Amino acid sequence: MPKWLKIILKVIAGVVLLFVLLSVGLFIYINSNKAKVLSLITSTLNKNLDGNLAIGDMETTFFKGFPGISVSLKNVTIKDKRWAEHKHTLLSAKDFDVSINTAALLRGAIRISNIGINNAAIELYKDSTGYSNTSVFKKKKSAPKTNKPDDDGGSSAEFGKFSLSNVSFAVNNQANNKLFSFDINKLSGKMAYPDSGWRAALQLDVMARSLAFNTKKGSFIKDKLISGQMMAGFNNETDKIFISSKGLKIGYDVFQLNAMFDTGKKETAFAIHLIVNQIMWRSASLLLADNIKKTLDKFNLTKPIDLKTTIAGSLGGGDPYLHVAGTIRNNTLIIPGGQIDSCNFNAVFTNEVEKGKGFNDANSAIRLFKFTGRYNHLPFLIDTGSIINLEKPIATGNFKSNFPLANFNYMLDDIAKFSKGMANMDLHYKADIVNYRLNKPVIAGVINFRNADAVYLPRNLAFKNTSLSLNFVKNDLILNNIRVQSGHSVVMMNGRVNNFLNFYYDAPEKMLLTWNIKSPELRLAEFIGFLGARKQVQTKTVRRGSGNSGNIIDQLGNVLDKGNVEMHMEVAKVYYKKFLATDVRANLLTTGDGIIIKDVGLKHANGTLRLNGKLMQGANLNNFNINTTISSVDIRQFFYSFDNFGIKDITYENLKGYLSAKANISGGINDKGSLVPRSIHGTTYVSLRNSALLNYQPLIKVGKFAFPFRNLKNIEIPKLDAKFDIQGDKIIINPMQLNSSVLNADIAGVYGLTKGTNIAFDVPLRNPKKDAEITDKEELKKRRYRGIVLHLAAKEDETGKVKIGFNKDRKKD
Repeated sequence: MPKWLKIILKVIAGVVLLFVLLSVGLFIYINSNKAKVLSLITSTLNKNLDGNLAIGDMETTFFKGFPGISVSLKNVTIKDKRWAEHKHTLLSAKDFDVSINTAALLRGAIRISNIGINNAAIELYKDSTGYSNTSVFKKKKSAPKTNKPDDDGGSSAEFGKFSLSNVSFAVNNQANNKLFSFDINKLSGKMAYPDSGWRAALQLDVMARSLAFNTKKGSFIKDKLISGQMMAGFNNETDKIFISSKGLKIGYDVFQLNAMFDTGKKETAFAIHLIVNQIMWRSASLLLADNIKKTLDKFNLTKPIDLKTTIAGSLGGGDPYLHVAGTIRNNTLIIPGGQIDSCNFNAVFTNEVEKGKGFNDANSAIRLFKFTGRYNHLPFLIDTGSIINLEKPIATGNFKSNFPLANFNYMLDDIAKFSKGMANMDLHYKADIVNYRLNKPVIAGVINFRNADAVYLPRNLAFKNTSLSLNFVKNDLILNNIRVQSGHSVVMMNGRVNNFLNFYYDAPEKMLLTWNIKSPELRLAEFIGFLGARKQVQTKTVRRGSGNSGNIIDQLGNVLDKGNVEMHMEVAKVYYKKFLATDVRANLLTTGDGIIIKDVGLKHANGTLRLNGKLMQGANLNNFNINTTISSVDIRQFFYSFDNFGIKDITYENLKGYLSAKANISGGINDKGSLVPRSIHGTTYVSLRNSALLNYQPLIKVGKFAFPFRNLKNIEIPKLDAKFDIQGDKIIINPMQLNSSVLNADIAGVYGLTKGTNIAFDVPLRNPKKDAEITDKEELKKRRYRGIVLHLAAKEDETGKVKIGFNKDRKKD
């Protein structure tokens, strides 16, 4: 070994030996002067205290803190000067281990290279008046910096490494209803002191018991384990503490953390930023305060989501500012009463919509951006949606959808069933939220149905190749370009509902839809379903029609059933069974009770017909009342169209001529559209011109004997005016004179549609042709009854057949 190396090693060995001897000497000195050293430590630590620090005992160990001296302080307490009033101890530690820098101690200063607090409780307490037990720490006066890095100058102790084990830590701010409470299983770190302040690397294992910014609303991350590594630092110039972590575990999820605490303010301000990827909705909900969690638990997302959260405020008082941004992709959203599949959207929550109005539910909002999904098989897009004022929440947004109408069946199961067609919606909506559901949404925009085939289930009406356009403008609904086809009937319509949104939910019975209708061909039998009572169908959740509903789909059944419709119709051809009308003009008003018919005009059987009346729906019978004027219709075709009006003895084949009439009648129509027997009542005035009775067998049989030389197969009646009173199954024939080519007769009595026929005929046997050239009315009247007059009666026998014989019941003049 070279001589110079031997000399260096000896010097080093001497220095080490000397240091060991000094350490041993210092250890012996401390143990020999425990009271003095304990007093020195206490007085040093008390420099910045305005209260009482007490140390029960002290032990020293040589090897534990070598080359420094390790001191274990027992039963350490720190109390402020008003402890006797509030009884909240700032620090109570059974074991307080301190490793002291030997060189600094020899100079009379304390530099703590390692500090450990075990089995302790720390509580930062502030009472309702604002007084805090942290006032035990004196305000530190700034001192000029020196270039002597080891010159302690009697300054406060500095820390190197530190650790806490089995320590409860709480910030109890009763003045502002805040409680931050943690059970520290293990927390360790290492301090560094650059010129700007200090830095610390932390390793923690902490159970969060309470992070309540407002104890009345509950705690964030309650009973969650927090573990991982963090970096913290303090800047003397800005008085700010910065904390960061790239892998902080809260519960079972890993977060990125960046936080700032501004201690330079009167009340420490803070801002905490958290980022987490792929966290489950329920896991995120468990990290929030009870008032927020209660709402979020009404919903769920089945797959993980990404969140970015900011919490900012003051440790001194008031609720914090919250801002949460979420990214949801290819997810399923569970909502009260249903679910939305294939969800993709970005969401933002903030409790400060308008600055200066506080951080509260009334000033909170949820914003949704580019929300796409499928609800009950309906795809949709909400480009921007909001829920504002969470105290009285209101939802707004722009809703778009384009889908096959068959997908609509899942929502309209008891109203309509679509088999074909497409729907397009572009709507702006606004709605209250009641029990976490949209209630009475107000909408504006357009709904289009194209090429639709559907069945309206309550009336069992089938439509095909139907299109419509619904425009919601302010409070009104405008219906354009509507094409409805049912069987062979094609209807083109435009309509309007004024005050639609005011009546839709609260008063559907006041709603009036005004239609302008045109049709080249209308077959009424294809709409016969309107005569039947509307079917009540039990749905999966509620019974439609049982009351007004705040749900827009549920309420649709009530509106269709109770709403009123005013129709102005122009139809080229109307068919009903054998009836054909042309050039029809009609004004109809449908109500919840039936149909009011106004100013109907049409052409039929080479004549015209005008009609007014109403049809009132009942459970098993539809009652009608009509006033009609018939002008110059072909009587044969007229009777054929109406199935002879129930008359069996005289049919359209027995009639010829032109009929005019005025009638005011009422009656019943069944659900099949047929007249109910014996239901007709009213009065009819009939005028026949250029008419004839053809091949009427009862008269022909009688005429073979009574008038063998007269043509009874064609009885011409140039003119006949009569009045009939209809009473159920009986037609009362008021006294009338029949003047014909075969005979004249005075007729009166009762014609029974089912039974009870009893008609009196006074028939002069004089041949009317003998008087054909006479024009004087008085002379004709005298001649009418010359000769033999037969007094006949048409009456039913025991078998119900009508037989003609002499009128034995006739009263003699």
